[in-house]
Amino acid sequence: MLSKHRTVISKLRSKGVCCHKYSSSAVATDVTFTNGVKLNLSSGRYARFADGACVATIGDTSVLSTVVSKAKASSSSFLPLVVDYRQKAAAAGRIPTNFLRRELGPTEREILTSRLIDRSLRPLFPQNYNYDTQIVCNMLAVDATNPPETVAINAASTALALSDVPWNGPIGAVRLGQIDNELIVNPTRKDLQKSILNLVIAATKSNLVVMLEGSASDILQQDLLKAIKLGTKEAQHIVRAIEKLQKDHGKMKREYETQLPLDQSIIDSIKTLSSMKIREILSDYSHDKTSRDIAISELRQTILNQLRDAADAGQLQDAFNAHLREIFRDMIFETDVRCDGRHLDELRKINCEVSLYAPLHGSALFQRGQTQVLCTVAFDSPESALKVDPLTMITSGIKEKSFFLHYEFPSYATGEVGRTGPAGRREAGHGALAERALVPLVPRLPYATRLTAEVLESNGSSSMASVCGGSLALMDAGVNMAAPVAGVAVGLVTRDDDYRILTDLLGIEDYMGDMDFKMAGSKKGITALQADVKIPGLPLKIVMESVQKACDAKAKIIDIMNQCIDKPRQGRKENMPVLEEMEVEVHKRAKLLGVGGVNLKRLYVETGVQVTPIDETKYTIFAPCQTAMDEARVRIDGWLTSERTPELEFGAIYKAKVVEVRDIGVMVTLFPGMTPALVHNSQLDHRKIQHPSVLGLDVGSEIQVKYFGRDPASGQVRLSRKVLSSPPPARVRNLDNS
Repeated sequence: MLSKHRTVISKLRSKGVCCHKYSSSAVATDVTFTNGVKLNLSSGRYARFADGACVATIGDTSVLSTVVSKAKASSSSFLPLVVDYRQKAAAAGRIPTNFLRRELGPTEREILTSRLIDRSLRPLFPQNYNYDTQIVCNMLAVDATNPPETVAINAASTALALSDVPWNGPIGAVRLGQIDNELIVNPTRKDLQKSILNLVIAATKSNLVVMLEGSASDILQQDLLKAIKLGTKEAQHIVRAIEKLQKDHGKMKREYETQLPLDQSIIDSIKTLSSMKIREILSDYSHDKTSRDIAISELRQTILNQLRDAADAGQLQDAFNAHLREIFRDMIFETDVRCDGRHLDELRKINCEVSLYAPLHGSALFQRGQTQVLCTVAFDSPESALKVDPLTMITSGIKEKSFFLHYEFPSYATGEVGRTGPAGRREAGHGALAERALVPLVPRLPYATRLTAEVLESNGSSSMASVCGGSLALMDAGVNMAAPVAGVAVGLVTRDDDYRILTDLLGIEDYMGDMDFKMAGSKKGITALQADVKIPGLPLKIVMESVQKACDAKAKIIDIMNQCIDKPRQGRKENMPVLEEMEVEVHKRAKLLGVGGVNLKRLYVETGVQVTPIDETKYTIFAPCQTAMDEARVRIDGWLTSERTPELEFGAIYKAKVVEVRDIGVMVTLFPGMTPALVHNSQLDHRKIQHPSVLGLDVGSEIQVKYFGRDPASGQVRLSRKVLSSPPPARVRNLDNS
């Protein structure tokens, strides 16, 4: 067995894998931020079979991150990186509430956090490292104070830095909030509830920004830039601590095999055969997305056919794509004109429409170039609000969402054949971004509101088109938004020390470029941003300039949107829902509900009207339209007044009929159709009795009772028989005073 183990190790070493002796020694370091918050990073205690592992802790929130990378390269031409972040109910001292009582598929929050970690780490992997790599972040413990997202990013960064997996990190991640014009580093959950900013920044050394993601309550541009600068500065504390840990205890980075490059003569042949034709295609501004893709694809296939005997088809295709990318970027630097004829700051043509279909509460179609999004608004009862899973509730403080956005990206939007089914990670991420952009400016509504954004055509920046279309649809539905909201994507191409920023990104520019910076907000401020960086970090200068370009562009887009609809629709549509309150006396509650609640169930099935209790006497009535509300009112009034109840006089004596005998008393009625009322044993006789049968009472017996009104708490009728009879004579006892 030992010899077999040594053979395995020798094989791994021959492949460039650095194998280390299993060690139980643990190492740790602390990072102290300027506000006194401490981040602890430790390794060497858990998951020692992984290539790298780290536990990061802030307060009582701890996340274990592990990294494992295969020793054999995959066949893909890109990095096959998978990041999985999992929330554990046990970390909060809870048990999952599903039928199996265990963690099932990833929740939306887990998906969004996984994407956040992925986008922070991916840019720093070597470009030619094509080995299957998996990063798993497990929540070990969570308190109700410190959010776990940045903790997980820092744990993953440390695990990668300490591992033998090639990576050009480390990075540090911090969260920024702003309360009363004061920036807060790593705010607590309570701080975030009062904060107008929730921004996560990941940065590497030399103040290079790798990832940005955040939401804000229409924050001003200068305040956002100030937060980005502070966050980048604070991240340097983490970077330096991880670098020291890596220097003292990190593994030697493994050597890995890379694909042998093509012979230079073949590369020269590809350039000779394709350069002029590529330039012709990219400078033909009459091309749209489809025709340009077809022309490039045909040229690629022609080159592959001509050189198929010279090299592997995959290598030829990669070389052609690299040359295409080089020419695409060079032409932007040479002319400051893009492949569709626009200048660097120019927007695509925008068209807007609202009120597309009469049955919809609100609808809009937003078209920007060849990106087309259909947005619809649906109002429903407050019970239709989106319920949040228990662990997300603990970590975020949100119990349910009465306003939510669902983003859909079917395969036909890009002219492809694909699966249909539940939303994938990309759709969840884009929908969450668009939702964050709109939420700060949507007032609290009495209804649950669902906004859907379905991408019908896509040629770049569909998530920001969803923001624009969603804003139009909400105003078409009459939602009194604080201000219209628009979104835009800004791109980047770099060459040596030079760069160009591209406003309103095309799909091909996203693919060929170095950044996809999405920003949304009103004319006044910013509500959401997300930066995907494809190079190992952005200087703050480029980040600041990109924010300025995005703010200028969204102001122009809002001006165009205002030409379609510039304020919320006035007046009600015929199909708008109606929400009213109703008060029902406690003793009439049974008539409203019916046996087993059958009345309300039938009402919902037949009219769509939903009746929900607020307290013992108050109810809300939600109807999909005024006609349904009128019908429901007629039915409810009929139930409550179908049997006229005689007026009972307080203190009067009535003849009661026993309809049921119970251990605790008898159930009686005073008039036909009355809901039986209880006369308790204590009210049947002055003597203490255990059962009504000792008084000769049976079903059908008639007794006289006195009426004392209704109980103010329960609404039950109060009746007494014993007050109508004289108490038994008191027993006289002689006391011996001797």
